Amino acid sequence: MWVVFALLAALVSATVVTLSKAGIKNVPPSLAFAIQAVLIIIVSWGTVLWENLLPDLGKIERKSWMFLIAAGVLTAASSLLSFRALSIGDASRVSPLTNVALVFSVTLAAIFLKEKLTWQVMLGAGLMASGALLIAFTKPTEKPEDASKKNGRPETGTTIYESKPAA
Repeated sequence: MWVVFALLAALVSATVVTLSKAGIKNVPPSLAFAIQAVLIIIVSWGTVLWENLLPDLGKIERKSWMFLIAAGVLTAASSLLSFRALSIGDASRVSPLTNVALVFSVTLAAIFLKEKLTWQVMLGAGLMASGALLIAFTKPTEKPEDASKKNGRPETGTTIYESKPAA
């Protein structure tokens, strides 16, 4: 079941990138993130209330609080950095690069959580990182010309009727 939730999270994350890129065209990245953060707070605390988990707040150990607070700060920093990258780069190039987080996650899990790295995990992480770097640093294709430039007129906007005959 965890695989289903992970794939759904990936699909939602990809949709968030697309919507965020569209939404920040005329909005400063920090303000755009703040707007999303308010909605994240509403949804997350709404879920806590819905699941009747509020009494469990007092049961959380100090060490867990410290990890959760640190993770929250880093989540905010990550989001701010992602929004900044999206505001100046193409979503199709920014998103794969931000998803190199997979390689960092695998590495950090091995170091700090003592999770075992198999050759398959290392190969997969390497392939994903290679693919992300290939996508991110490949020169983008040129955008199609404006429709106004496709009418056969010179870029000056003149027509054959406006031109002056040569002397």
